[in-house]
Amino acid sequence: MTEIIDREAPPATTGGRTYNNWAQNDTLEDYSLRYAPKSFRRWSPYVVATTALGGIAYLADFAIGGSIAISHGFSSALVAILAAAVVIFLTGIPISYYSAKYSIDMDLLTRGAGFGYLGSTLTSVIYASFTFIFFALEGSIMAQALELGLHIPLAVGYLVCSLIILPLVIYGMTALSTMQVWTQPVWLVLMVAPFVSIAVQEPEKFSQFTHFAGNSPTGSGISMLGIGAGAGVALSLIAQIGEQVDYLRFMPDKTSQNSRQWWGAVLSAGPGWVVLGAAKQIGGAFLAFYIAGSVGLAKANEPIQQYVHGFKTFAAPVALGLATFFVILSQVKINSTNAYSGSLSWSNFFSRLTHRHPGRVVYIFLNVGIALALMEGGVFGFLNTVLGFYSNVAIAWIGAVVADLVINKPLGLSPSYIEFKRAHLHHFNPVGFGSMLIASAVSIAAYFEVFGDYGKAYSPFIALFLAMVLSPLFAVLTKGRYYIARVDDLEEPLLAADGLPSAALLTCTVCTTDFERPDVANCPFHAGAICSLCCSLEKDCHDSCKSGSGSGPGPVALAPPTVRSAD
Repeated sequence: MTEIIDREAPPATTGGRTYNNWAQNDTLEDYSLRYAPKSFRRWSPYVVATTALGGIAYLADFAIGGSIAISHGFSSALVAILAAAVVIFLTGIPISYYSAKYSIDMDLLTRGAGFGYLGSTLTSVIYASFTFIFFALEGSIMAQALELGLHIPLAVGYLVCSLIILPLVIYGMTALSTMQVWTQPVWLVLMVAPFVSIAVQEPEKFSQFTHFAGNSPTGSGISMLGIGAGAGVALSLIAQIGEQVDYLRFMPDKTSQNSRQWWGAVLSAGPGWVVLGAAKQIGGAFLAFYIAGSVGLAKANEPIQQYVHGFKTFAAPVALGLATFFVILSQVKINSTNAYSGSLSWSNFFSRLTHRHPGRVVYIFLNVGIALALMEGGVFGFLNTVLGFYSNVAIAWIGAVVADLVINKPLGLSPSYIEFKRAHLHHFNPVGFGSMLIASAVSIAAYFEVFGDYGKAYSPFIALFLAMVLSPLFAVLTKGRYYIARVDDLEEPLLAADGLPSAALLTCTVCTTDFERPDVANCPFHAGAICSLCCSLEKDCHDSCKSGSGSGPGPVALAPPTVRSAD
């Protein structure tokens, strides 16, 4: 199967788009703009889950946990980290389920969950921002390791950390699945080794940790302001679920034979990432306390410093080399995921605005280039500020999506299925798009102290609450008119006899390539079937297939029988 590039669509009476070597290679392209077909989803639930979990090897968790503990003391940091983890876990369940069920990434899921075809372009930028912000943070951590362990200047280290990621990411899931599976056991052993060593040799350190005050003006006790501010930083990681589902879309179809393994993989690799994430944050807080007396509070949140001193407890002669290796391994594992997910998001963004698609590989270089610029600008030094601000927008987006999945759909306020194709969607849906904009605006105002100190500390929770309330409210007010612009009228059913998505191949009239039924729509403009990417790239039709040219409420069909998917 091939991907389509950026030449203008041919006249409506002819077919035959041209192809780019990068875009036509499935191994490179990884179905970046479309449904992941059954023929490509050849991995087991275990391999998909392991690959997804390999992407959470990042050490920013250690830096975040250490930073929260240093700023707000032990008790406030612990409550903040756990509170954020609960929110992230609960919001991650429906997103992971729907992505794995419909074999679509976060962008396509957002389109059909209340944002509309063009409305989700804004969330593509939000998600892309997450990937390059965290690429920059993780790359900075790796550069710190290269400077300490190999005496490579930071500026050069930033460039090295960016370049070594490119070969892995270019080959997508095929290369990443192999790398993540083979490196995971080594990474896990090295990650927990310092904690085991300290527990054996200095067990009293864990009880002393509970009295760690850091720079907190209220000491190690509970501070409601500290809890809110700390949770806001941790909640910036809520968009990590997007990177998890970028892999979960390759899950095999759920059947009665694999149901237990399927659910285990979806829950562990989807929302389950935050269990390990929260543990790493608490671990980072502990290691910051453990080394603060040796390196000072200013450097105690640097993972390379934390692990050098951690490894010294049992392997002093090689501690620096071992820590450098561990940091490099961790950062390669996570930044390959950051670069990969960023390339998917930028592909979706630019294809909709420009009606061109030169291939996912092009956007790898864009994403890594932005991250490199942030590294050179010293983004690590503004860790709390950057993440605290970002969390307001990210959680408003995730909250609006989750509200549609867990409130609107069960109540019949939105379609029971996920529709992602341009041919069937309005440009904008005020249910999700409007909810996110309002929730973001209010929470950002709170972040800038419009509502006082407590408003700033709890601004991400304001964003989540507003998004979850406004989404069903807008769905009721609009009566669901802005979800479906046009019903699916292809004769070929979307489901096979077993109730699973049909693997029947239909030929796209434009690119003359075969695609599985869930990725195809009927196109009156081209007088035949059209794949979702050709539909996205079409510039001449002006959405003539939809009533009002896609600008107003079209026919409402919340549950057309040919497109509903069985559990």
